[in-house]
This record gives sequence, C-alpha cells and structure tokens, in this order.
Amino acid sequence: MKASQGKLGRIFVLRLEDGDVIPECIERFAEEKGISAGYVTLLGGIGGGQIVTGPKQSDEIPSQPIVIPVKDAYEMLGVGVIAPNKEGKPVLHLHASLGRAEQTLTGDPRYGITLRLVGEVILHEITNVSMARIKNEKSGLALLEIE
Repeated sequence: MKASQGKLGRIFVLRLEDGDVIPECIERFAEEKGISAGYVTLLGGIGGGQIVTGPKQSDEIPSQPIVIPVKDAYEMLGVGVIAPNKEGKPVLHLHASLGRAEQTLTGDPRYGITLRLVGEVILHEITNVSMARIKNEKSGLALLEIE
C-alpha cells in the first residue's frame, strides 16, 4: 500500500442536465476550475451509453473489457476519484450502479453514459496531495499512482 496525505479544498455542487455525458462533463468542469485531484459522489438518471462490467477473461492481463450497452433509462449512484494524468489533465475513475425495475448493472462508464433529466454531483477537491493517474504497461489501465 502507498499513501499520500492531502487536505480538503473547495467543495462544488453540480447539477448536471439532460444530455450531459459522464465522465467527460465532470472532467471538463474540474479542468475549468483547476481541480487536479478530488473525489466525486453522483446520483441521477441515465438514458443510455456503455459501461464496463469487468474483464472478459479473469486471468488475462492486459484484459479485454466486457462492455455492456445501456439503452433504457436507469437510476444511478456512483463514486469516483479524480487524479491528473501525465499532462496534468484531471481524469475521473468512476464506478456506478444502475437500476431499472428488478435489473441492476454495476460498472465503469469510461466510454460515456448520457444523463437523462438530471444528475447531482458533489465534488470534493483534494489539495497538497501527490497522486497521478498513469497508464500501467502491464495491465494497460490508467492506475492511481501515489508519489
């Protein structure tokens, strides 16, 4: 385990709107506000997109993702971490659970999900922390690195 201590900075409350695409709109907001590190809680509804629900082969590294299309309206609850990439741009790693009737999907919306009607986000900025999201050559994933 590696750790880096930081401090809470600004706290933002965002109301996302119909048609906004996650994670892109949250990353864009973070970049506009100069937020390079933080954590996000999110709730709302989605109308479509794709989520990654794990690797196709559990023992394969790097692995090919299982990508599930989401075509109908779902309720959503998610949590994520923002960290800067090599260029200093904020990158959100988010996992969300989606529910519709008796069906539940959980995964990573890295390829984009579109909001339906509304999304509510609390974004906590973390300052004075030494972390970055760097592509790991072995896994092929952009992992959180603590410096």
